[in-house]
Amino acid sequence: MPAALIAIDQGTTSTRAIAFDAALKPLASAQQELRQIFPAPGWVEHDPEEIWSATVAVVRGAMAQAGLAATDIAGIGITNQRETTILWDRTTGRPIYNAIVWQDRRTADVCDRLRAGGHEPAIVASTGLLIDPYFSASKIAWLLDHVEGARAKAQAGQLAFGTVDSFLLWRLTGGQVHATDATNAARTLLFDIGRGGWDEGLCRLFGVPMSLLPAVRDCAGEFGLTAPGLFGGTIRILGIAGDQQAATVGQGCFKPGMMKATYGTGCFALLNTGAERVTSRNRLLATIAYQLDGKRTYALEGAIFVAGAAVQWLRDSLKIIARSSDVGALAAQADPAEEVYLVPAFVGLAAPYWDAQARGAIFGLTRKSGAPEIARAALDAVGYQTRDLLEAMHADWPQAAGAETVLRVDGGMTASDACLQFLADILASPVDRPTVLETTALGAAYLAGRAAGLCPDLDGFAAQWRLDRRFEPQMDAALRERKYAGWRDAVRRTLTQA
Repeated sequence: MPAALIAIDQGTTSTRAIAFDAALKPLASAQQELRQIFPAPGWVEHDPEEIWSATVAVVRGAMAQAGLAATDIAGIGITNQRETTILWDRTTGRPIYNAIVWQDRRTADVCDRLRAGGHEPAIVASTGLLIDPYFSASKIAWLLDHVEGARAKAQAGQLAFGTVDSFLLWRLTGGQVHATDATNAARTLLFDIGRGGWDEGLCRLFGVPMSLLPAVRDCAGEFGLTAPGLFGGTIRILGIAGDQQAATVGQGCFKPGMMKATYGTGCFALLNTGAERVTSRNRLLATIAYQLDGKRTYALEGAIFVAGAAVQWLRDSLKIIARSSDVGALAAQADPAEEVYLVPAFVGLAAPYWDAQARGAIFGLTRKSGAPEIARAALDAVGYQTRDLLEAMHADWPQAAGAETVLRVDGGMTASDACLQFLADILASPVDRPTVLETTALGAAYLAGRAAGLCPDLDGFAAQWRLDRRFEPQMDAALRERKYAGWRDAVRRTLTQA
């Protein structure tokens, strides 16, 4: 019986494949960076063909490194950058335009008009989401209205829409399967998360023909077979989940009240609320954490658009560090007396502010301020933004506030002890780093392994979670509150929406 699993982790800045054995221990991995395209201020795109070619290359690379043939692989799990929008021709499989990335702000004016028109309450009731350019619906409408002939082709049933998972599934199966999973569907602004189906009224509101939309399935199950020529034989595709939901699975956050935060390009915190869909009063999102055996588990989610991306900005735009890994050493040189705040609203602010027009700003500079202080402020901003989310979650769901919150963290930034210590300090809560930091890929592999019958049930998988280190709060309470008050003041000065 095949005993290996492959996780495809298609993220905002790179595409990776990791081969796992049946016990979910990594065997090999391959990765390629993904080029970022910025056609105009606030616009962010990717080349879908580059995503596709990199996906094939990294899967082949991981298989070769691990010495695996297609017959050795029980299944593929896919996890992906969410909300990123692709339209393609059903006949040729070719995209009609670049992928519009989740960070893209080009539809902010459209979203403002819809909000002013009073549509947000109905959208929240159906989707759990707020009106924002972040989500897929307004991106689809933009493509239909700005790519010549696209709307006519869509109305004739000649085009298909997908988030990245759906596009990859189409290509991997040779155009045989047009589907997605419930977690990705839940991020489009077109999916009723209570009923578990596409919302016809919202499709009309956004001008999206329903013929564009993929079938929606559980996160673990049969999604089709890869085309035989891709990997030397067919492989079953058995799992799909958006990257943040896959990380929730990989962190074993299966009980209501458990919370994880992933620190990559952005930061996304999910609080498991179980079978209860919590309606936020603090501009958080209600979303599907995972759907298994037809049963939906919900979460409250807070999104931060810029986390690790601020470090990339220090490297690529300010050029004050040569490598991202240099940021910690530079930040450690900062003068503690300098109170510099970076509000990284490069593409607007997400939860709990949702100000698409806000832009980045630095406050508190003095003549003594320099590169170390700016680097420190970039790292600290991650902690401050996480506290914004945690406070909103506790206000929305008092059950979570009643007990000590332990935050499970993952993603590239969590390799930094200094980052996690500040996070624990500013949250006044323990922060747990697992032994496996690549929990997004692990979650995708588990979903595929569960469907293949290789992996245990949720409780069995959760029992395998292992702690690397717990970070306990050490900061004086008065200093903590003074620092956080300074952050809140900096954000207030940045907001464009009073």
